[in-house]
Amino acid sequence: MKNSIELKNGFLIFIGIGLFFLLMDILGLADKNYLRILNAFIVIYGINKTIQYNFNHGNSDYLENLISGFKTGIIGVILGIIGLIIFIYIKGGESYLTKLSDTFFFLGKTNIIKYCSVLFFEGIASSLIGSFALMQYWKDIVINSKY
Repeated sequence: MKNSIELKNGFLIFIGIGLFFLLMDILGLADKNYLRILNAFIVIYGINKTIQYNFNHGNSDYLENLISGFKTGIIGVILGIIGLIIFIYIKGGESYLTKLSDTFFFLGKTNIIKYCSVLFFEGIASSLIGSFALMQYWKDIVINSKY
């Protein structure tokens, strides 16, 4: 049962990020680096839904919920990267990749593998940090309100 909620919310993260970046592309904002930070809120939202679900269904174990939230984020990130690879190839491959925003990770010409690898590790880090921060929040709620 818990794995199904992780998959469901991971897929929700994927859909949210996909729609967000499609909208950015349609509006011509795909090259605006600072707007990409907003996708962290989508990941946090999906992770929070999983942790909240777990607490609402009687699972208040810290480590289990931390891992569950992290797995939710990773599912969303992996699906998002797969979707990004498909999208880049649909839009023209390596030539479209040069139109995407430059980040401090890339010092020169990049390719799809490098670009997606950096985004994958960035996604892992944000999923772990987001899960940990949300668990701190939920731990305080449980302690203060006897959830």
